[in-house]
Amino acid sequence: MLSLPSSARLPLRSSLTSLFFSTTSSSSSSSSPPPAPLDPDAVLDTLSSYANDWQRALEFFRWATSASSSPLPPSVLARIVDILGKHFEFPLALSLLPSSPPPDTKVYNLLLRGWLKVRRWRRCRELWLDMDRNRVPKDLHSYSVYMDALSKSGKPWNAVRLFKEMARKFAPDAVAYNTAIHALGLSQGADSSIRLYREMLDAGCPPNAATYNTILKLLCKEGRFREAYSFVSRMKKHGCEPNALTYHCFFQYLNRPQEVLALFERMLERGCRPRTDTYVMLIKRFGRWGFLRPVFVVWKKMEEHGCSPDAFAYNTLIDALLQRGMVEMARKYDEEMLAKGLSPKPRKELGSKRSDEDNVLSGVF
Repeated sequence: MLSLPSSARLPLRSSLTSLFFSTTSSSSSSSSPPPAPLDPDAVLDTLSSYANDWQRALEFFRWATSASSSPLPPSVLARIVDILGKHFEFPLALSLLPSSPPPDTKVYNLLLRGWLKVRRWRRCRELWLDMDRNRVPKDLHSYSVYMDALSKSGKPWNAVRLFKEMARKFAPDAVAYNTAIHALGLSQGADSSIRLYREMLDAGCPPNAATYNTILKLLCKEGRFREAYSFVSRMKKHGCEPNALTYHCFFQYLNRPQEVLALFERMLERGCRPRTDTYVMLIKRFGRWGFLRPVFVVWKKMEEHGCSPDAFAYNTLIDALLQRGMVEMARKYDEEMLAKGLSPKPRKELGSKRSDEDNVLSGVF
C-alpha cells in the first residue's frame, strides 16, 4: 500500500481523497513505504464527504486506520459510527468498537440514539449497562436519550427515576426537561407534568415549543381542552409561536368535526403552514366520522398550498370515499395516483390486486 513519506502530513481533503483512491486501486503486490501520520481534520472532512455513501465511508475509515502511523482520535470513530447509524448499519458500527480502550461517551451516545430510532430497547439497555462496565462517563445527552428510550418502551416511571438521578449530577437542559415532562405525564398524568414545567421555569431553563406541545398533548388526551387553549396563550407569552405539531395535539383528540374544521381554518389564517401529515390526519378523522365535505375542503387546501399529495394522502382519501360507497370517485383518485407513479393499496372494491412488483412496500407502515 502506498503512503506518505514519514515527514509529510495531509491537511487537505482533496489530497487525502486522491491518495485513498490511488492506494485502493493500486496492485496489492506493489511495495509501499511505512505509514505516515494523517491529519485528523482532513480525515474527518473526507468522512463527512461520504456521509451519504456508508460503504465508501467505511472503506475510507478502514484505509485511514491502517494508513496512519499514529492512532486516529476518538472523533474519527464517532464520525463513522454516526454515518453508519444514520443508514441503520448498527451491527457494522458495533463491530468497529475497540475492546480496549473502550469508546468514548460521544460514540456511545450515537449508538444509543441509533437504537432508539429503530426502537430496539434491549440494545439500548445493553449499551447503557456497557457504559457502566467500561466506566465510560455519562453526560446530559446520554441520560436524555436513555430516558426517551425508557418512556417509549413503556417504562415512563423508570425514566422519571433516571431524571432524578441525572438532576443530582447535571443541570437539566430543555431536552432533558421535555423528556421527563413527557414521562411524568404518561406515568402520573398532566398535572405532574405541569408541576415539573413550573420547576423548569424556576430553575431558569426556558421552555421551547416542544415543551408546550408535550403538555398540550397530555391535556388534550385527558379531554381538558379549555386548559389546553389557555396553555397556548401562555406559550405565546413566552415567545413560542404555535407550530403544526401544536395544532396536531387538538386535531388528534377533539371529537366535534365542526370544531376541528374551525381550528384548521384558524391555523391557516394565522399563517401556520400545515405539514403533509396534518392533511392526512384531518382527512382520516373526517373520513372516519363519515363527513366528506370537510375531507374535500382539506384536500383542496392541500393543493392550494402547493403540498403535493403523497401515497398516504391518496390512500386515506380513497378509504374515506369507499367507506361512503363512492366507488367511481375512489377509482378516479386511484387512477390519478397510479398516473403519478404512486402505489395504491390493493382494494377489492376497485378490483385491484396486490402486485409483488408494484406494491412490494404496501402495508409495511
